Amino acid sequence: MRRRDFIIFLAGAMTAASALRAQQKKMPVIGYLNGTTPEANALGLAAVLQGLSETGWVEGQNLAIEYRWAEFHYDRLPALAADLVGQKVDVIVAVGGADEAFVAKNATSTIPIVFSTGADPVETGLVASLARPGGNRTGVTNLTQLLWQKRVELIAELVPQTKVIGLLVNPNRALVGRVIDSTQQAANAKGLQLEVLKAGTEAEIDAAFATALQRHIGGVVVSDPLFDSLSQQVVALAARHAVPAIYMSRKYVTDGGLISYGAIFTAANHEVGIYAGKILNGAKPADLPVQQSTNFELVVNLKTTETLGLTVPPPILARADEVIE
Repeated sequence: MRRRDFIIFLAGAMTAASALRAQQKKMPVIGYLNGTTPEANALGLAAVLQGLSETGWVEGQNLAIEYRWAEFHYDRLPALAADLVGQKVDVIVAVGGADEAFVAKNATSTIPIVFSTGADPVETGLVASLARPGGNRTGVTNLTQLLWQKRVELIAELVPQTKVIGLLVNPNRALVGRVIDSTQQAANAKGLQLEVLKAGTEAEIDAAFATALQRHIGGVVVSDPLFDSLSQQVVALAARHAVPAIYMSRKYVTDGGLISYGAIFTAANHEVGIYAGKILNGAKPADLPVQQSTNFELVVNLKTTETLGLTVPPPILARADEVIE
């Protein structure tokens, strides 16, 4: 190749590379912030990606995603969020609960944030109002704190002779005090004594169920995504100690747990993905009302009720969305 032709070729290659870099630079980037692990959040992430695709955004084609996982070490979330802000992502998707939502809020007041949380986002100060959230934040609330009363009522129906129930919580989570307060109010309304069982590790979960047995706790209400990731361990412990337990999601019941009542989290995450896509398309978070999840399900495992020697009241069976036999 002659020198002149080589120079022309090199100039053309450099121009093409520059154009490619410019194109890559223009590709929007979402920062995905979650307190759990890729394995524990697999279904939730798939729902977010589905929502994004429905608004025209596909990872690897016209969208890049920076993932940050705290792996249940929630104290790592602030540094992970700060890293996403430093990366100057276009949108932060903060899913998993109040921890992720508040950490994202504290990290930036300019980058749009789409959250999912079980807490009331107005009462806790995430947004100004549901209809007009204002600022740089919007998302979906499952209002799971309002479901504790229902879970207490269900466990009381299943084990009517019990006078003491337990609440298994992760003390490392934000707003855990609100969960305890909501469950305490529900227990008081039913004339039940509430024992709070705290567990932030696998070993502490073992200890919590041993404590439930020692204190003659008649039923346990289980909460927190940490326990979701360890559902088989939790279900096995409940079976070993013959402790009736009610859970937040159907995953436990399909793993052999007794009963679950809660929001369908994949539906909420799907809406988060749609909102993130809309923001990439030009919408402002302040103009997108916070959505309230209306997708809840009650699942009962009859095999487990038989093992525990329980009889499921007909009203519960009539309300159940799914009965595993």
